[in-house]
Amino acid sequence: MKKMLLATAALTAVAALALSGCSTRSDDSGSASGSTDAAAAGFPADSLIGVALPSKTSENWVLAGGLFEDGLAEAGFKSDVQYAGASTTVKDQQDQISAMITKGAKAIIIGAADGGQLATQVQAAADAGIPVIAYDRLILNTPNVDYYVAYDNFKVGELQGQALLDGMKAKKPTGPYNIELFSGSSDDANSAVFFDGAMSVLQPAIDSGDVVVVSGQTDIKQTATAGWKAENAQSRMDSLLTSSYGSAELDGVLSPNDTLARAIITSVKAAGKPIPIVTGQDSEVESVKSIMAGEQYSTINKDTRNLVKQAIAMVSELQKGEEVDVNDTESYDNGVKVVPAFLLDPVIVTKENAAEAYANDPTLEPLTQQ
Repeated sequence: MKKMLLATAALTAVAALALSGCSTRSDDSGSASGSTDAAAAGFPADSLIGVALPSKTSENWVLAGGLFEDGLAEAGFKSDVQYAGASTTVKDQQDQISAMITKGAKAIIIGAADGGQLATQVQAAADAGIPVIAYDRLILNTPNVDYYVAYDNFKVGELQGQALLDGMKAKKPTGPYNIELFSGSSDDANSAVFFDGAMSVLQPAIDSGDVVVVSGQTDIKQTATAGWKAENAQSRMDSLLTSSYGSAELDGVLSPNDTLARAIITSVKAAGKPIPIVTGQDSEVESVKSIMAGEQYSTINKDTRNLVKQAIAMVSELQKGEEVDVNDTESYDNGVKVVPAFLLDPVIVTKENAAEAYANDPTLEPLTQQ
């Protein structure tokens, strides 16, 4: 219950404006009857499945598209996998989902470009009897999300916060420790969940004075990185170093993902300062190389292969009219309903356990053999 409340608070913060005008539930359960009825009935085994993904801002999104195409074909489905463009991301995705409905997709998997701006499209899907699976990012403010599949994002934040503390203590046994906080894009519902998870670990240390945020920027609105763009993180880190670290030592930086972590490290190097403990997420190739080189401290292993596999398994269950396997029915409140979820376990990775963590990954395993 505590986790559900934290996740709900995070989502409310991300989508406060949208929540002010949210619609009422379509029935007592908060589910749209059209898609629920369709899911119970099943559909032909060779049906079209729509997959709407955001722009290619990180390696895991690029990888996911190919995995969905191959995996859905192997499962006997036709697929329509689309990426939103970088400049008109939200409108692109809205149009793509609408087109998938028109083409007769029997289920739609959505990695939301902006989880707060898809209510109209998922309502149309529900009206057409098409079940919707939110992939990796929760879709907000609508009863018409049937399932959610993701890694446990609150736990991701907890792991990042603990890794930051552990890394700083290993490098410098006694504090206090000076840190800065970064969070993801404000249009991504996961950003607040990651941040709240990390702060659940870091806040007690901040309150006790063992950890000091020198800039004073601890609110998620201050720490957000628009569009998850590396240049935005690097620019903010440049400003923080100039304004707050003339003579002060920077011990650690909470970075929500690997792309931003590398940008932060680039900024620190350019300023001629020692590289602090920097967290990350996604196990991107360049960040794994950086970890093995002793620069970036940690990442999170969220194997995209397993996430895509689970999403396709849910589609297969829907196709057969079977009960969809979920393992969490209370943690992810999107502002209108608690969405039934299947959550996978994330794994913290540092140089010490990288070889073990990537032992079965053909791309990353060779990078850890030192």
